[in-house]
Amino acid sequence: MTGATGSVLVLALGASITPPARSPVEPTGGSGVSRAALDDDNASPPTATSHPEQPPPPQLPADFRGVGRYLVPDLGIDVPFTWQGRGGDSQMVAGGPEHPIWFTNLIYQNTLYTLTYKWPNIPLEPPRPCSKIPGIFNRDILNATLRTARFVGPEVLQGSKDRHVDHWRVGVVGGSTKPGEFFRFPIALGDVYVDQGDPSQWWQVLQFGFQNLFDPQLDEWFTMTTFSHLPGQVTLPASCPPPTPPTPSAGTWQDGQPLPAP
Repeated sequence: MTGATGSVLVLALGASITPPARSPVEPTGGSGVSRAALDDDNASPPTATSHPEQPPPPQLPADFRGVGRYLVPDLGIDVPFTWQGRGGDSQMVAGGPEHPIWFTNLIYQNTLYTLTYKWPNIPLEPPRPCSKIPGIFNRDILNATLRTARFVGPEVLQGSKDRHVDHWRVGVVGGSTKPGEFFRFPIALGDVYVDQGDPSQWWQVLQFGFQNLFDPQLDEWFTMTTFSHLPGQVTLPASCPPPTPPTPSAGTWQDGQPLPAP
């Protein structure tokens, strides 16, 4: 997410649920049919009624604090990462002055910002300006996009602590939205992994696309070590221009939907 935050994906939160326990031993395909059933010559073909109930999609909460690692695998980069939210605004910070990369992305008062302090082959002087992305963007718009995500399946992220997660795929595609032989092209794709017991608790995001323009493979990840729903700290850097207030012609957003202009 070295350019305009696309996911998360930006970039990335709501009601807590507890779905039925799912075993990591018996993997399932996209149809929700177990491998054993697929191997059975007498098994019936999958039908709409054979799909398990789909869990709710990822949502970014209004208040949260997370600590983890930001990775750019093709460059061998692995740096500290924080992600915090307060009152619907949120901020990511990856790396720092002593690391090979250092940048921050914010959703702040209906505005999307990105500011890169340090990146391989990017001159430190003069400092790069803070980029204010045109248009209105906020948590409601992000969550509305996340509600279009496709469910991949339940998985286990293995590590010092195994985490049972739901894996979702979300993306932005340019061109025709009609099925068939029409021109279209991928802009940004993200794989989002949220806790099976709470879709607003994020554990990992793998994201690819033009928003990662500084990386040769356009491929950057982040993983969370901790994630709580306590209010975090969000600070707009002094070098960033002030947010643009919503205008009557633009209207405002609530729950992912545009409200009529006053």
